[in-house]
Amino acid sequence: MIWQAWWVWMVAGVGLGILELFAPGYVFLGFAAGAVVTGGLLWLGILGGSFPMLLLVFAVLSVLAWLAFRAALGQRAGQVKRIDRDINEN
Repeated sequence: MIWQAWWVWMVAGVGLGILELFAPGYVFLGFAAGAVVTGGLLWLGILGGSFPMLLLVFAVLSVLAWLAFRAALGQRAGQVKRIDRDINEN
């Protein structure tokens, strides 16, 4: 199956990294890092197996990468703008 090839995961990681450029807020960065690490583990021969196992490893690595990026980059102050009055009210 093509999902057991290491280069597919690397290409998916690069694609998700490029997609991150167009989406605000580090949405796809954890997925990109998870895909690249999964591809690296496949390339080193550490990881192998069925498609559900690869998806599980990818999901766990993506969540860990997202949490690490969130802790390292933090939440921007003033990220949410609160509007108290309507511009149409006088």
